[in-house]
Amino acid sequence: MVQTTRPLAIAVIGGGSPPPEALELAHQVGRELARRGAVVVTGGLGGVMEAACRGAKEAGGLTVGIIPGSDPASANPYVDIVIGTDMSFARNVIVVKSGRAVIAVDGAYGTLSEIAHALGEGIPVVGLGTWSFGVNGRLDRAIIQAADPVDAVEKAIAAARRRDEAPAARVRAPGLAQ
Repeated sequence: MVQTTRPLAIAVIGGGSPPPEALELAHQVGRELARRGAVVVTGGLGGVMEAACRGAKEAGGLTVGIIPGSDPASANPYVDIVIGTDMSFARNVIVVKSGRAVIAVDGAYGTLSEIAHALGEGIPVVGLGTWSFGVNGRLDRAIIQAADPVDAVEKAIAAARRRDEAPAARVRAPGLAQ
C-alpha cells in the first residue's frame, strides 16, 4: 500500500460583502494557514473568501474554491483549484466538509448555514468576529472563539488534529456547555 501525507485542509467561511475589518482578518487568516502548510478551502467567490485566498497565495499556499455555479471564471483570481457545483447555496455543505476544521470570519446568513452544517457534522468551527447563538436562553459555546487571526489558525489546526485523532463517536458537536 502506498502511504501518502496529505496537507491539512481548513475551510474559511464568511460573507461576500463584509466590512473592511473582516477582509483584513480573512487575509491574515489565509496567510497564516499557508505559512503552516494548510490548504485554504473557500466558497471561491469574493469578500472573505477572496481575502483568505489572497492571503494564502501571498504566502505561497494552495487554495481551493468550491463555487456555486459551474463557470470557473466566476471564481476569484486567487483560487488555484476551482470546483464547480451548480448547487448554489447547497454547496455550503461541500465547503465545510472539505475542511478538517472551519474558520468563520464575520458572515451573513450563508455563513450561518455553513456553521450549522459544520457543527451538526462534528466539524470544529473557530469564530473570528462571527455569529453566536443560544438555545433556550443559554449561549451555545460550540463555536470556538478566537481573539485574532493567529489565534484562530492555531485553534483550527489544533481542533483538526484532535478530530483526526479522536474516534468518530467523540467528534460530534458538544452542544450547550455546562
